[in-house]
Amino acid sequence: MKLLKLFRKAKTFSFKILYMCFSIIPINKKRITFASDSRATLSGNLEYLYTEINRRNKQFSSVFFLKSSINDKKTLFYLIKFAWSLARSRYILIDDFFPLIYQLKIRKETDLIQVWHAAGAFKKFGYSRMGLPGGPSPKSKNHKNYTKVFVSSSNVIEQYAEGFGVSSSTILPLGIPRTDLFFDLKKMSKIETYLKTKLPFIINKKIILFAPTFRGNGQLSAYYPNDWLDYEKLYETYANSNYICLIKFHPFIKEYTISDKYKDFFFDVSEFREINDLLIITDVLVTDYSSVIFEYALLKKKIIFFTPDLDEYIEKRGFYFDFKQFVPGPVAYSSDELIHLLDEQIKADIPKIEKFIEYSFDYLDGRSSERIIDYLIEIQ
Repeated sequence: MKLLKLFRKAKTFSFKILYMCFSIIPINKKRITFASDSRATLSGNLEYLYTEINRRNKQFSSVFFLKSSINDKKTLFYLIKFAWSLARSRYILIDDFFPLIYQLKIRKETDLIQVWHAAGAFKKFGYSRMGLPGGPSPKSKNHKNYTKVFVSSSNVIEQYAEGFGVSSSTILPLGIPRTDLFFDLKKMSKIETYLKTKLPFIINKKIILFAPTFRGNGQLSAYYPNDWLDYEKLYETYANSNYICLIKFHPFIKEYTISDKYKDFFFDVSEFREINDLLIITDVLVTDYSSVIFEYALLKKKIIFFTPDLDEYIEKRGFYFDFKQFVPGPVAYSSDELIHLLDEQIKADIPKIEKFIEYSFDYLDGRSSERIIDYLIEIQ
């Protein structure tokens, strides 16, 4: 174990030295490095920004360094290429936690930009969790070297500044690129058609999407308790109805079990990386503390919060707002309550959802990607 830690420290130190050496060379003002330690393929906010760049007839040249996990192997050759690209880039775009980059002193000519994978501000993250279980040390370097952070609303600037340990002037409410989808009816229709091809069992069905976030302190310890949701009771209630339930676990969750005896009602769709695509076909979203509520709210459909551990979660994790007052839907603490709230007679609270949207988004125009690329060109 000690040897492994020493090896990791040596790799990190070598990476820092490589970056410093390559920083002697002038940057390429047209280069953007797209990097993720949680996505093996280009998707989400990064994909939307790259698509917008290409739409502009390649205003920038783009380079990609994508890994599915912070544990994925990074060879010496990879580290050399990565350090070279970061040191030579005008912009570095990341979308999640990225330990290797936090060790660097970003050169003055470069912007390290966080296009965080979660819209709005909801559960506490980063330095807002200091003193809580799994919270960071005040001495941590994580997040603190961002030069720009794009968020959905001016109302969440202070929360992101606190969470990332950066100045509030760093936080720019230009929008969340991937939310552009929900203002593009043609693209939404194409995605729905594609999903019906890939998932033919959804045709002519009403869709419940169960999409909880993970428990644990991060990517390496993530899990979801398998016994919280009473699969049998939900199956008995809805198996002969026009409903089916899609289950989309957080990408960090690798181990979970759904019995085959429920396979004609519960369908695991966790392999779909982009949950926003699944939201398009969803009639009722059942979630807990996931930031997916911000995107789904834009569709103005029913949301139910299934939170058996709410009191414990508040104590261990915490929220920026009073949970029950803030969320745009009813709260269920048990499967029985969830079944009750799924009743079709209980409709979405549209006025509360609209108030939630108004607070969480400064722009509702589907042009967040365009706005961000305009900004990058302007300050180039």
